[in-house]
Amino acid sequence: MYDVVALGELLIDFTPQGESDAGMRLFEQNPGGAPANVLCALSNLGASTAFIGKVGKDMHGDFLRDTLTGKKVDVSGLVQTPDVFTTLAFVALSDAGERSFSFARKPGADTCLTQRELREDIIRSTRVFHFGSLSLTDDPSRSATLAAIDMAKEAGAIISYDPNYRAPLWRSRDEAIAQMRSVLDKVDVIKISDEESELLAEKSTPEEAAKALLDKGIACAVVTLGKEGALVTTRGASVRVPAPDGKVVDTTGAGDSFWGGFLYKLVSSGTHPKELQKEQQRDFALFANSVATLCIQKRGAIPAMPTMEEAMVLYNQIKDK
Repeated sequence: MYDVVALGELLIDFTPQGESDAGMRLFEQNPGGAPANVLCALSNLGASTAFIGKVGKDMHGDFLRDTLTGKKVDVSGLVQTPDVFTTLAFVALSDAGERSFSFARKPGADTCLTQRELREDIIRSTRVFHFGSLSLTDDPSRSATLAAIDMAKEAGAIISYDPNYRAPLWRSRDEAIAQMRSVLDKVDVIKISDEESELLAEKSTPEEAAKALLDKGIACAVVTLGKEGALVTTRGASVRVPAPDGKVVDTTGAGDSFWGGFLYKLVSSGTHPKELQKEQQRDFALFANSVATLCIQKRGAIPAMPTMEEAMVLYNQIKDK
C-alpha cells in the first residue's frame, strides 16, 4: 500500500542560469511537473509514493525516470515512448523570483498517456490519489485521468487535487475553467492559490472561494496565499496560518512542496479530510509552510525539496509562536 500515488505531467524545467561568455542566456535542466514535485516532497519526508505518467524515450525522459528513482518514487507506472518527445518548460524568473513559462508541448509525452496504459494495481493500492489539471488539457491524458480518479475513489482512496492554471496550455480561458471545474465533485481535498480562487470558485477572496468549494462537496479546501501563508477550511473550522520569513531565491515548486508537506501530515494522521479539527488544520499548514519556505530558498523544484530533518528544524521554531 502506497501513501500517495500521483498522476500527471513529468517534464523538464529549464530555469535561467545567467549568461555564457558570449552573452547568451543559459538554462539549467531541472526535473519538474507539479504531481512529480509533490511526490518528491513526500518521499523526502519519508512517505511511500508512486508516479503514473508518460515521458519520451529520449535523454530527458531517461533523466526524469532516474531522478524519481533516486528520490525513491516508484516508477513502474511511468511509460516511456519513442513516439513523442518529453515535455519541456522554459522558465523565466523576475527579480522577485516569480515565474513565467514557455512550453514545448505540441504534443508532449505527458498528454499522450492512455487509459490502457494505467497501472490499475498501483492506483487501487494507495491511501491518497493526487492529480493536477494539466493532464486535463488534452485527450488521451484527460480520459486517462478521469478513469484513474474513478478507480482510486472506488478503491477507497482520498482524492487530492491541485488545479494549476497555465494559460498557454489551454485553447481558451473558458475551456480551462470548464475542465478544471469538471472534476470538483470527485475531490476530497483541494489546494488552490489565491490567484485561482476566481477560476475555480468565481469568488474574489480566499474565504469565499474555500466556502464555495466546500459547497460543491469538497471536504477540505486549502488556499495558499504566498508570503501570507495559507488558509485551511473544512465545514467545522477555518484557520489562517502565516508563513515563516525566509529568503526567496526561486518560487518554482513552492506550492508543490507545500502540498507535499500537507499530504504527509494528512496521511500520517490517518484522518479523513472531512474530520480534521482546527488544531490539526493549523498543524498541517504550519508544517507545509515550513517545507515550502525551505524549498524556495534554492533553485529548481525537485532538487530544492527539504528533508524531514530540515523541515522539522523550521517547524519546531515556528509551531509555538
